[in-house]
Amino acid sequence: MSKIEVDQITQQSGTTVTVGGGACKTAVVDATTVTLGRSGGTVSLASGATQSGFGRTGTVDWQTGDIKTGNFTAVNGQGFFVNTTSGAITATLPAGSAGAIVSFADYAATWNSNALTVSPNGSDKIGGENQVAVANTEGQSITFVYVDSTQGWINTMDSTSNVRGKPPFIVATGGTITTVCTNFKVHTFTGPGTFDVTNIGVPSVPADQKKVDYMIVAGGGGSGYHYGSGGGGGGFRESKTSAVSGCWTASPLVSSCTITVSEQAYPIVVGAGGSGAPGGGPFVGGKGSDSSGLGKTSTGGGFGIGASPGSASGGPGGSGGGAGGTGPGGSGGSGNTPPVSPPQGQNGGGPSGPNSGSGGGGAGGAGPSGKPGGAGVTSSINGSPVARSGGGSAGPGPTPAPSGGSAYGAAGAANTGAGAGGDAQAAGGSGIVVIRYKFQ
Repeated sequence: MSKIEVDQITQQSGTTVTVGGGACKTAVVDATTVTLGRSGGTVSLASGATQSGFGRTGTVDWQTGDIKTGNFTAVNGQGFFVNTTSGAITATLPAGSAGAIVSFADYAATWNSNALTVSPNGSDKIGGENQVAVANTEGQSITFVYVDSTQGWINTMDSTSNVRGKPPFIVATGGTITTVCTNFKVHTFTGPGTFDVTNIGVPSVPADQKKVDYMIVAGGGGSGYHYGSGGGGGGFRESKTSAVSGCWTASPLVSSCTITVSEQAYPIVVGAGGSGAPGGGPFVGGKGSDSSGLGKTSTGGGFGIGASPGSASGGPGGSGGGAGGTGPGGSGGSGNTPPVSPPQGQNGGGPSGPNSGSGGGGAGGAGPSGKPGGAGVTSSINGSPVARSGGGSAGPGPTPAPSGGSAYGAAGAANTGAGAGGDAQAAGGSGIVVIRYKFQ
C-alpha cells in the first residue's frame, strides 16, 4: 500500500487535480484546515468510490426522479415523494442500523384520502412497537431515524402540512361541471350532492373571486283531481353579479346578494315534485319539496286541490296552488311562503266557477281566476335560456302550459320546478340547483 503525505496540494495546470487513485492508495494531509476545491468548483468522488468519516448531517437525498406510486422498500439515506392519488401505498423500512435515516413526503396532498403505511422490516420496531405506522394527513412529511433495538425507528420530524402554490380563483367539485363564456364554471345539480370548495386563493385575492352566483329551484306542486286545480311552481331564487360570474341574462327575480364561499363542503338538496292527488279522494295533490344550497332555501310549490264539499283552497308554497273546482269559498294558495326578497313566487289562482279548477301560481306571475297557470321565469345562468317554476294549468278541457309550467293534465317536467297540470293525478317537476363562478 502506498501513502502520500503532503502539506498542501495546489493545482498547477489543467482543470482537474486527482488526490489518490488506483487500488489501495491514500492521500493524507496533516493540517488544521483542509480545503478541497475552489470557489465555484465541484468536488466529486470517482466512479465506484465511497466516502467515509464525513458523517451524516441528519438529512436525506430526495429521490426527485423516482416518484413512488406503488408499494416499495425504502433505502437508508434517501427521501421519497409518495403519490397516493390512485390508492393507498405501503413503504417498508430498510433493516435497522444505528443512524439510518429515511424520509417520506406527500407528493400530491392525497394522504388524507389514500394513506401511506410505513412498515418495519422484520422484527424491527417503530417507536418501540413492532407495528406499522400510518400517515394520513394531507400534505404530511415525516422522517425516521433508527436509534437502537429498544425503540427502533423514531420519528424525528412530522410536518402536518406543506406550503403549496394556490390558484387565485375558486376551485370546486360537485354536480355536472361545464365551462361557459371561457372563464366561468357552472355546477349543475339535478339531484342531491355536494359543492366542495377546495380552494379560494390566497387572502389577498379580490373579494369577487371568492364569490359565487346561484339559482335554486324547488320542486313544483302536484295537481288536484276531479275538477282539480294546477300545482304551484317551485320557489325560484337567483343571484347575479357580473364581476362574479360574467355576463348572462338573469330572471326578473335576480338578487345582487352573491355568496362568499370558504374552503369547505356545501351540501346541496334538490327537491322532488309533489305527488298527484289520489283518485279516490280527497283529491289533494302533494306539496313540492324544498331545494337548498349555500345557506339559501327555495320552498316547494303549493299543492293543487280538486272538488270537495266546503272550501277547496290551494296550498301555500314557493308559488301557491290554484283553487279547486266546485267548493264555495275556496282561494288560491299564497305564494312566496315563507317570504323572501325578491319574492320566490306568486299566489295561485282564485275560484274560476263551478266544475272548473284554477291555475297554480308561477314565479313570474300569479294564477288568474281561471284555468291558465301563472308564468315562470327565464334564466341563462347555465349558458342557455330556460323557463322554470311556472304554475300548472287547470281543467277540465285543453289548457296550454304557461312558460316554465305544465298544461292541463300534464306532469311537471324534470328539473324545471313546474307545477303539475290540474284535473289529473300528475306530479310536479323536480327542482334544480346551479352554481356559477369565475375560475380563471
